[in-house]
Amino acid sequence: MIKTQQQLEHFLDSIKSQTHLAIDTEFKRVDTFYPILCLVQIATKSATDCIDVLAIENLEPLFDKLYQPDTLWIVHSARQDIEALYYLSNRLPNQLFDTQIAAQFLNYPAQISYQKITELLQGVLLDKAYTRLDWTMRPLPDEAIEYALDDVRYLLKNYQQLEAQLNAEKKLDWLMAEGADLADINLYLPKLDCAWQKIKGLSRLPKSSHQKAALLAAWRESCAITSNKPRKWIMTDEKLINYYLKKEKLSAQANAAFNAFLSQQPAPIETRIQIDNHQPLNKSEKIQKNELQKLIQKIALQYNLDETLIANSKTLIKNIRGDSSVKFLTGWRYHILKKELENAK
Repeated sequence: MIKTQQQLEHFLDSIKSQTHLAIDTEFKRVDTFYPILCLVQIATKSATDCIDVLAIENLEPLFDKLYQPDTLWIVHSARQDIEALYYLSNRLPNQLFDTQIAAQFLNYPAQISYQKITELLQGVLLDKAYTRLDWTMRPLPDEAIEYALDDVRYLLKNYQQLEAQLNAEKKLDWLMAEGADLADINLYLPKLDCAWQKIKGLSRLPKSSHQKAALLAAWRESCAITSNKPRKWIMTDEKLINYYLKKEKLSAQANAAFNAFLSQQPAPIETRIQIDNHQPLNKSEKIQKNELQKLIQKIALQYNLDETLIANSKTLIKNIRGDSSVKFLTGWRYHILKKELENAK
């Protein structure tokens, strides 16, 4: 494991000509709002190692390598890894190949794990013993380091096989477009006006309380960000809902802090709460949804895709209820659906 500045620079020098990097991270996110990045594992054709982020003061040389324009990140289920690195580097990858999404393009099950895809492609059974390890502990057991390294050891082989299949089925451009979407900065910036989306059970409230609940959620999010604590440590979803159902009251301190937050906003926080998407479908909507599902299943079978990659149930409901911003109306999805959608109209 790389623990010193000198070791890091030596490793980076040994891979300076490599542009394809298999990447994984280990982080802790139990008692903080932001993830605490602990390890970065990297594998290339010539080297495999993990970097102890907590031990190295200057990570800029690492970031310079990771975020070069010609560097291709090869990651399995990339979003959390991108996020953990973004909060330290303030940068996003230029090119990304997500092997989990690639597998969906080839009709493997949705959300397939790295362990499972490695077993299917390489015939290797990976240990899961350290899944819940506290990665901030030092020293790390040797077995835990090997576990972490295994998460990138087979990534390149998986990538090579998946890329070849995607090329054969003319889907590689689709996959790279998905990678570009994952590198959208808006995915990683906390948004106070969207904090209500984190509340479970919001549909239990009367519509007259939705805006107020959204403001309270924005305050909770602001407190969580400022204190770097989990939002539920500030206020649980249940307490937030109960406050508007008049089952609980805010403490005097919380009420004062909430009012101070509202007074400090330069303009009212605008929210667009789409609670209708949580309401039961009526008869007409059910018919429309069933027809759309049949259409998507047909196209998914034709293109050897996991159908949820085109659109899931939630996306279909949004579209039926008038949301034209859904993904299947743009890009490669619309390209393969366009004719059928026009016929369906």
